[in-house]
Amino acid sequence: MIKENLKKFELIDDCPVRSVLDRVGDKWSILVISILGECGTLRFNELNAVIGTISQKMLTVTLKTLEADGLVSRKIYPQVPPRVEYSLTPLGESLLPAMSLLIDWALKNMPAIKASREEFSQRKVFV
Repeated sequence: MIKENLKKFELIDDCPVRSVLDRVGDKWSILVISILGECGTLRFNELNAVIGTISQKMLTVTLKTLEADGLVSRKIYPQVPPRVEYSLTPLGESLLPAMSLLIDWALKNMPAIKASREEFSQRKVFV
């Protein structure tokens, strides 16, 4: 029974968990999704300003990836200069409850994680 259940995780192309985590588990995607979920529609520079520590290139790559996965929509207004706005799609919004649980868990447990990291780094012997 266990072997049958684990078969779905054998190939990365067929593993939905690996595929989703690979796309949204990077350094910036969860943050972008969270901000758009909290703030609603934002222009590129507004999103960049809220994050503050992301390069424009990395934000562009992250938004394109999220758009390709159908989590973020990009709307271009035909004006000079062009105005581009980003917002979550219904699929992106459906990810917010799961992300909220992870974010809450991280906030609650970060002190213990930091303490464990510190204790680990103080060990003299590494295996």
